[in-house]
Amino acid sequence: MSSRKNVTYFLVALIGSLTLGLAPFTPEPHVVGKWRWILGGAKGMKFMDYFDLILHSLPFILLLFMTIKLLPIRRRN
Repeated sequence: MSSRKNVTYFLVALIGSLTLGLAPFTPEPHVVGKWRWILGGAKGMKFMDYFDLILHSLPFILLLFMTIKLLPIRRRN
């Protein structure tokens, strides 16, 4: 894959993280509330809550993957 395509995919992942990943923005991002719920013991969470967490986390996972992919890798010769 060309470097230009990788940068484009990185920008799409960044925009997705800032919009879809953090929606709704007030009073706190939805994904932050779900993570607090899980770290607090996740009492009362149902399948839909876990699915919602995965859905809101996907832009961040994609952003992490694209960031790692864009990092320069030193190769031994």
